Amino acid sequence: MIHFDKCCVFCCAESPDYKQRVQSIKDLVRQLPVCNHDTMQTLFKHLRKVIEYGEENRMTTQSVTIVCGPTLLRPEQETWNIAVHMVYQNQIVELILLEYENIFGR
Repeated sequence: MIHFDKCCVFCCAESPDYKQRVQSIKDLVRQLPVCNHDTMQTLFKHLRKVIEYGEENRMTTQSVTIVCGPTLLRPEQETWNIAVHMVYQNQIVELILLEYENIFGR
């Protein structure tokens, strides 16, 4: 869903300042091609709906992040430690889920 070069940028979007991290991801999402942006928005909207039913389906934000993170932000080639890369993937997917309205709001 996210172009390889964007994935690298996403992984570098880590900032100690939460608001800056959200803004960086928001800016990157807006740079995606329209079809990728719209697909990503629809998918994350659905994932938030899954999380809403977490009591019944046991899918918390962290559970969804662990399951979906590696496939949503996967680079074409793994060039460094996969475990470290997964930490970044999960943090970014979790942030997008938590800040969905802010990131995708018009």
